[in-house]
Amino acid sequence: MKVAVIGCTHAGTAAIAQTAKRYPEAQITVYERNDNISFLSCGIALYVSGVVQDAQGLFYSSPEKMAEMGVTTRMRHDVLDINVEQKTLRARNLETQELVEDTFDKLIVTTGSWPIVPKFPGIELDNIMLCKNYNHSNMIIEKAKEAKNIVVIGAGYIGIELVEAFEESGKNVTLIDMSDRIMSKYLDEEFTAPVEQSFKERGVKLALGETVNRFEGVDGQVAKVVTNAGEYEADLVILCIGFKPSTELFRGQLEMLDNGAIIVDEYMRTSHPDVFAAGDSCAVKYNPTGEAAYIPLATNAVRMGTIAACNLVEPRIRSLGTQGTSGIKIYEHHIATTGMTEQAALDAGMNVKVSTINENYRPEFMPTYELITLKIVYEADTGRIVGAQLSSKVDLTAAINTVSVCIQKGMTVHELAVVDFFFQPHFNKPWNFLNSVALQTL
Repeated sequence: MKVAVIGCTHAGTAAIAQTAKRYPEAQITVYERNDNISFLSCGIALYVSGVVQDAQGLFYSSPEKMAEMGVTTRMRHDVLDINVEQKTLRARNLETQELVEDTFDKLIVTTGSWPIVPKFPGIELDNIMLCKNYNHSNMIIEKAKEAKNIVVIGAGYIGIELVEAFEESGKNVTLIDMSDRIMSKYLDEEFTAPVEQSFKERGVKLALGETVNRFEGVDGQVAKVVTNAGEYEADLVILCIGFKPSTELFRGQLEMLDNGAIIVDEYMRTSHPDVFAAGDSCAVKYNPTGEAAYIPLATNAVRMGTIAACNLVEPRIRSLGTQGTSGIKIYEHHIATTGMTEQAALDAGMNVKVSTINENYRPEFMPTYELITLKIVYEADTGRIVGAQLSSKVDLTAAINTVSVCIQKGMTVHELAVVDFFFQPHFNKPWNFLNSVALQTL
């Protein structure tokens, strides 16, 4: 069995490892256009800030490790075209410009995603950078050494983490986003407002609810970002606007969402029976709604890559979908979320209610204790949990994984109220905070 894998970051690395393990007779060939694999882009801000000193720690595989598994890894090879019906592909060696032709029995598409780059006037100026891969991170670190005024465009997780990193390194930082709140896709206002306040207290300029019109430069280098509401000096601009699937090779050959995300079934099979897809290149079942959605997360990618490999020969392991569970730490704020926010549910036309608590997470007779803010979003008619958010100055984020399981299993808020959780004063109260937030709905 000849297996071709296109792309080798999270989904690709997971798929390759499982394929090599489960089908030792398989001839596995990987095509990767970059000069490295398996880079944890979620660690870029930690690398930029200096928390991670050695970037090699952000890699968890290598071509050498692949070779030990019997895998042929063709680095710096750009796949130019694929015919999924004829099961052929053509690639260019970016080092020698040599063209390579190959065939496959099974294809795993793990081409990932690429940052969205709007065609702003002035986008070609120097020091306007993307933040996606290892090379980007090295360039950002190098450019930031001399920069005084840094503008980050995009207030999602990556943008927010970079703002913190730049501020702590003494830079003048401006954050621009079209939304009137930071992290609006992930959290409701009561969770984002405290983080915004922390930024303001540290001198970060928040240009929220503003749209970038153009970049202006001096001698070919960016000097200013102009929005519909202001102008901001900039020696360095980082674009963190979002991601789109890198699936152009398969347009017209595989079924996709409107944004280009490849549609897969629960076994990671595409519309072609011998073509599988995983990670940021494809859509995934979003359990709060039951619909296919584009949710580019590393956790989804490694899970989907593993499942795809397990099902290459016959359907064996079914995907359970995702809740889009994620977490972030900004300054003293430990935040986690799963499923839908209240605003997202309302925007989707759902009839939902919420329950929120602000209470100390453990007994007040303990030497120290901290407030936890916890919010559950649930259907008004059925009680089915569709989302949750948590924030505290101590790390209680693992609790959101429990709610993720509740959503995945279709549990109601009334069931959560009486779930069996342990009690120990070091960790919680007799009624665990997950019980408490649900008890309010009875």
